[in-house]
Amino acid sequence: MTVEPGRAVVVGIDFGTLSGRAVVVRVADGAELGTGVHEYSHAVVDRILPGTGQVLPPDWALQVPSDYVDVLRHAVPAALAAAAGAGVSAADVIGVGTDFTACTVLPVATDGTPLCELERFADRPHAYVKLWKHHAAQGQADRINELARVRGESWLPRYGGLISSEWEFAKALQVLEEDPEIYAATAQWVEAADWIVWQLTGRYTRNACTAGYKGIFQDGVYPSPEFLRALAPGFAGFVEDKLVPPDGRLGDRAGGLTEQAAAWTGLPAGIAVCVGNVDAHVTAPAGNAVAPGQMVAIMGTSTCHVMNGERLADVPGMCGVVDGGITAGLFGYEAGQSGVGDIFGHFVDTGVPAAYSERAVAEGRSVHEVLTELAAAQPVGAHGLVALDWQSGNRSVLVDHELSGVVLGQTLQTRPEDVYRALIEATAFGARTIIEAFEGAGVPVEELVIAGGLTKNALLMQIYADVTRRPLSVVDSAQAPALGSAIHAAVAAGAYPDVPAAAAVMGRIRRGVFLPVAANSAVYDRLFAEYTLLHDHFGRGGNAVMHRLKALRREVLGVTPGGSGVTGSGAPEADAVGSDAAAAGAPGPGTPGPAEAGAVPARPSAALQEALA
Repeated sequence: MTVEPGRAVVVGIDFGTLSGRAVVVRVADGAELGTGVHEYSHAVVDRILPGTGQVLPPDWALQVPSDYVDVLRHAVPAALAAAAGAGVSAADVIGVGTDFTACTVLPVATDGTPLCELERFADRPHAYVKLWKHHAAQGQADRINELARVRGESWLPRYGGLISSEWEFAKALQVLEEDPEIYAATAQWVEAADWIVWQLTGRYTRNACTAGYKGIFQDGVYPSPEFLRALAPGFAGFVEDKLVPPDGRLGDRAGGLTEQAAAWTGLPAGIAVCVGNVDAHVTAPAGNAVAPGQMVAIMGTSTCHVMNGERLADVPGMCGVVDGGITAGLFGYEAGQSGVGDIFGHFVDTGVPAAYSERAVAEGRSVHEVLTELAAAQPVGAHGLVALDWQSGNRSVLVDHELSGVVLGQTLQTRPEDVYRALIEATAFGARTIIEAFEGAGVPVEELVIAGGLTKNALLMQIYADVTRRPLSVVDSAQAPALGSAIHAAVAAGAYPDVPAAAAVMGRIRRGVFLPVAANSAVYDRLFAEYTLLHDHFGRGGNAVMHRLKALRREVLGVTPGGSGVTGSGAPEADAVGSDAAAAGAPGPGTPGPAEAGAVPARPSAALQEALA
């Protein structure tokens, strides 16, 4: 297929926590010509398993994979329709790229069918997608970390000394120990970033980004069978049986778009499909922020911090460092905060009096906007509060999802806008803690580049500039991850030689939009000192009350220690108390053999095809 160079466009698709977004981007200059959004029908499954009424235990977060295919069927055609006004047709598209939240992982059969799509497993929670913020594998993560420390595993420092409960191995070990039948039926344990490419191309390609950051793939190998056997006898063959090594570099062509995927999307069959990637990591090229010293913070429900460095360093509490993990030739670093926008949203949903909602409705604004206006009128420090941003646990630098939120200093005079501002400041203090960990390890952070929906909140952005004492630049795109995926698609289609070259032309950034105010920063230094005292007291062993409260909650709810309380039968947690096998983590029967990397045909299950018809 030949397209005139000036007319060529690519499509980037960003699969987020609650929706998927597609954007049509001109290859010549990065102009965004059309956008489509599709909300997931099932959103985040964290309370009731779909179609069963089964109650999920605390800290679970699942998704339904057919929601992702619906994004292909709805968001992509919508983006093409919007781009038609700019004279673009589907025939002008030369490539498509995708990105996903991570670690979002699912068990599949040999042909790529998600196990939850099989009738016999539809009522089994462990058969579903485990979303990035599924934190119920903390007990398994703790054991992985302790064993790695005892054995002196060389890969552990590459993850800041701690593997998160969000990552691949902890979640897989949870499946083995809580539903051995699902584990045995799993032919491949697949990142959703790779599963969606599988659906688009008909072949399974393992991307280097998720393998390195989320899958403990370092220096060309996964953890050894001996290490896995020491965790649980039935886990020894996990790598050999259910994982494949990465065979796709970032920006590579994974394959051509299949006829079926072309029918879903309205795109031409055969066009280049880029190797999958993570939403945060593709955003760095979207802002042309791939040089060392530029930390990109993608701020939404959570925040992921990524940046390139010229040298390999062990940064305490980082999520990972991967050679070429963002762009080739540099070490890509990642850190993150498990809750940011989620924290603000939870407070608005549960902690704000009706009068604020009534005012927002009367003024035609959101409650967030009303609270922001009231909070912005305060001098720094006037509310007398300091908070810890751990309502969704701590990803960096403590890597402990048993931690929980704190708001200290409340009185009978405390107003909702006070708490709202303190929560914003807490997330900024969390970001500064991450920055200081990097700089303390010899990885300089000179500029913050912000992307995501929270860039619209000028108060929040100014607070971050003041707290971190750094200029804030902004990725000039409402759909930055999708733009980043489009940039990778342009490289996969052969329009540019590499990602930095494409980013230099197609990336969009406004530099120095928010600058620190010295007087504000001076007060925030004092508040940050208080935050750090609380951070270390509750997070570094001064008082383990948060852990004890979580343990008490699980005890009262009947959740098995270190696990989810969901047994192989799929029963609610209240029925799991007496399940000795589940509590003991008894391994299941032998697992199926591995599928051949790159040779497994991708076909949605019969049930999924029927649903899509």
